[in-house]
Amino acid sequence: QVQLVESGGGLVQPGGSLRLSCATSGIIFRIYGMGWYRQAPGKQRELVAAITAGGTTNYADSLRGRFTISRDNAKNTGYLQMNSLKPEDTAVYYCKIMQYWGQGTQVTVSS
Repeated sequence: QVQLVESGGGLVQPGGSLRLSCATSGIIFRIYGMGWYRQAPGKQRELVAAITAGGTTNYADSLRGRFTISRDNAKNTGYLQMNSLKPEDTAVYYCKIMQYWGQGTQVTVSS
C-alpha cells in the first residue's frame, strides 16, 4: 500500500520559512520523480516544484529562488524548503508520486 504523508506545515509570519516533508512508504522511492503542489482557497491546484529520480529540479516561475525541492532516498522522503514566505503562499501543500497524493499540509502565512 502506497502512502505519502506530508508534514511541516503551520502558521508563519511573512518573511519566515518552513520546510515541508513528504514521507513515503510502499514504493521504491528512489526510482520515481516527485512533485509538490499547492491549492489555495477558491483556486486550482498548481505545481510548485518537481524533482526527478536523478535529482533534476523544476519550479514554477513565480517561486523560483524562494522554494527548494530536494529528496533523501535513504529516508524515502522528499522535502520542500520555503523561504521568504508571503501571504499569497497560503495554501494546502501536497506531494505527489505517480498517481498517488498525500493528504496535504496547511501552510498559512499571516502576521
